[in-house]
Amino acid sequence: MHNIQIAASQIVQQVMLDGRNLNQILDASLRKKSVWTAAQRAALQDLSYGTLRYFGQLQGLLSLLLHKPLSDDRIRYLLLVALYQLQYSKAAQHAVVDHAVKSAQMQHVKVSGLVNAILRNFLRQQTELLQQVEQRAEAKHNHPQWWIDELENQYGAISTAILAAGNQHPPMTLRINQRRGSANDYLEQLAEQQIGASIIEPDAIQLEKPVGVDKLPGFIEGLISVQDAGAQYAATLLDVQDGMRVLDACAAPGGKTAHILERTTVELLAIDKDDKRLQRVMENLRRLGLSASLKAGDAAQPDDWWDGEPFERILADVPCSASGVVRRHPDIKWLRRRADLAGFAAQQLNILQALWRVLAQDGKLLYATCSVFQQENEQVIAAFLSQYPDARRLPVALPDNSTGQLLPNDRHDGFFYSLLQKAS
Repeated sequence: MHNIQIAASQIVQQVMLDGRNLNQILDASLRKKSVWTAAQRAALQDLSYGTLRYFGQLQGLLSLLLHKPLSDDRIRYLLLVALYQLQYSKAAQHAVVDHAVKSAQMQHVKVSGLVNAILRNFLRQQTELLQQVEQRAEAKHNHPQWWIDELENQYGAISTAILAAGNQHPPMTLRINQRRGSANDYLEQLAEQQIGASIIEPDAIQLEKPVGVDKLPGFIEGLISVQDAGAQYAATLLDVQDGMRVLDACAAPGGKTAHILERTTVELLAIDKDDKRLQRVMENLRRLGLSASLKAGDAAQPDDWWDGEPFERILADVPCSASGVVRRHPDIKWLRRRADLAGFAAQQLNILQALWRVLAQDGKLLYATCSVFQQENEQVIAAFLSQYPDARRLPVALPDNSTGQLLPNDRHDGFFYSLLQKAS
């Protein structure tokens, strides 16, 4: 366990101090530790994700336990990981403390006595410390203060529920490949494997507990894909019909691209700026038995990839803060800055303006983000509509509301959709 503690603390430190992506660091770390068992790899993922998920509270607790700041960041992050274990894991408390002391010793740091004292003090004063730390907004909600303020300003009383949803473990949802079967048929296959699940949308099945894709019947054969229920609305809202010419303008990793092709027979071009991410689109389509034209290109620079023939449907799943999916990517809430929202909004409007030129008359464009911030959603659409008199906004059919804003809950992540039509 001490090796896993050290590895997790190093991963969290790289995220928080170097601003690195959690998934990329974790993947690289696991590749180096190829001899680790599946249980050890799962433990490392849990400690890394969990520490960042509850980083606000853990950091607040550590500050209450320290009489003066730590000079060694390695020990600070080791203590944060150990506090996560003591607060949220099922590991024996004495074992967590003993391993943390050994972890400090293994890093040649002469503070093992301090580590032992801090963790044992936490266990003795746990109830009182948790009550104290609840008085701090960042510790209570496990989000940075600016993020809390933005949600409170935009959503008022329901901001608390949005923040709470961002700290939950996300559901695992499957999308049924309609070309290969139905949700009811696949539900029976899951039952045969004793995997609990239920249908939550026509193409969507939510598992009672997450499982590895290797445990899912027919995954390799392309019967299903893993995709959040909120993301699955895109293919429906775009209103694609057989025979249409369709553009997926920011396609990677290809979930929405594949969903369109599973539902309809169309001529589809998928583009993405990143060649490596575009490779993932190709791999996903190949597994599902689907095909599309793929090109590396910037959605904001159509002259580099467009052949001059307009598209009848365009999906613009634009880059954003990803504030609606932080429960899947807890590093995001600590790496984002308030100023990033204006930067994303400018980029999003630029992409919209560029893609409008390649949309056919009477064609429809679906603007999509996985954000809950209005700066990237309603405000971008309002700015675009004020500049383009030939654009009209169509209603979208969503279960929560008709405004297009999905807020994270126990069924789906946070998403925003706006359907625009180019008037003749």
